[in-house]
Amino acid sequence: MIFPEQIWILAAVSFVVSALGWIKFVYFISLGYGFSIAAMSLYMMAAYCGSLTLPSAVLCLILMAYGCRLGGFLLHRELKSASYRKELPSLTKTSARLGFGTRMAIWLSVVVLYVCQVSPVFYRLSNGTDRYASEGWVWAGAAVMLAALVLESVADSQKSASKKLRPDRFCDTGLFRIVRCPNYFAEILFWTGCLISGIGTLSGWQWSLAAAGYLCIVYIMFGGARRLEIRQNRRYGSDPGYRRYAASTPVILPFVPLYSVERYTFLKG
Repeated sequence: MIFPEQIWILAAVSFVVSALGWIKFVYFISLGYGFSIAAMSLYMMAAYCGSLTLPSAVLCLILMAYGCRLGGFLLHRELKSASYRKELPSLTKTSARLGFGTRMAIWLSVVVLYVCQVSPVFYRLSNGTDRYASEGWVWAGAAVMLAALVLESVADSQKSASKKLRPDRFCDTGLFRIVRCPNYFAEILFWTGCLISGIGTLSGWQWSLAAAGYLCIVYIMFGGARRLEIRQNRRYGSDPGYRRYAASTPVILPFVPLYSVERYTFLKG
């Protein structure tokens, strides 16, 4: 069964939480994103509490930790970071021109995306095969997700510390020595782990939904890296140190010699 009743409730949970975007447009894809993931994982644990196994409980808890960490970090940054508040209008300058219909379409679109992203975990629970499907894939996926969560937390912490010391300089310390967008890479890695966790239980159209969510978030992260690269080139392009750093440090995938995505205009993250 592709769309069990519970998936509509899952979508409704995300629909309610991501309504934060009506307060401020960017919340559709920031606070609404993080807290939607957390709320959906809480719902999945409650809905399937009677059949929840240890590995699936771990997956749900990691998803919840991810969502709470991301939402909390973004909220703290907006409240405490003067530089972020200064940049926020330019990051959302097009939102003022969006009408009701467009905003509603975006709201519905992000809900579909968020449900697709967590669908490997959801279908592992709803298919009723959780106790019999290979637990090796679950633990492998959970390990990748946990590693990505730690990596993303460290990257955000290192960038915050760097900006406190030198707010007008680009960050090239810690993980940023290896890759220019370690937090975006960690995001891709996290959802790669989530997709891995679905191996052994996903089938047919379920794979299509899970793959669609995964490919969309990968596209969005590459688009985000392009947007950040353009912004940093404008801000630091006259700095020889930045030019050397950008020319020798991969933009989003560690150890992969992809140093720029600015010319790829199809990336719209």
